[in-house]
Amino acid sequence: MANHLYQNDLPDGLSLGTSVAIDCETMGLHPHRDRLCVVQLSSGDGDAHIVQIARNQTEAPNLCALLTDPKVLKLFHYGRFDIAALLHAFGALTAPVYCTKIASRLVRTYTDRHGLKNLTQDLLGIDISKQQQMSDWGAAKLTPAQLDYAASDVLHLHRLQNALNKRLAREDRTEIAQACFDFLPTRARLDLAGWPDTDIFTHS
Repeated sequence: MANHLYQNDLPDGLSLGTSVAIDCETMGLHPHRDRLCVVQLSSGDGDAHIVQIARNQTEAPNLCALLTDPKVLKLFHYGRFDIAALLHAFGALTAPVYCTKIASRLVRTYTDRHGLKNLTQDLLGIDISKQQQMSDWGAAKLTPAQLDYAASDVLHLHRLQNALNKRLAREDRTEIAQACFDFLPTRARLDLAGWPDTDIFTHS
């Protein structure tokens, strides 16, 4: 496993295949207030490609081309937040997407624990550390521990997708899961437009 660190954008000519795991690190949980700091990606081969985003940066052409490529499936865990953060930072709406948290909620109804750490333990028997989750991602220089943490958020998503897809098929919930994935970019747009906590489908 290797971590590849880049500044501002993915390098020209880098191909990560037709299925790419993606995660973001920000200064907080409010995209309008808290800036995007890091975007990490993996093709599922054990390597992580980590892009450090500069303060006030608004463009990342290679990254955005990948985010919007209709031939590349983007895998997330809680994609709703990451899609919104990327859209707010760069104006690029990520699609098509797959979210392991949504898949987990549809098939692991025997638990209320759907965090990435819970999933990797339950489905893969892997214990990942979340020690760096609350660290300063806006620092000018990221520590090796931060890079390893960022990598751990994307290195297992392909295997999780495979395990969750088997359970979705077993429980006959593949179709409804796909409909949820397809709606995620719109859900992210609603969050940014001012409806983050409102269920627009309710009667009242």
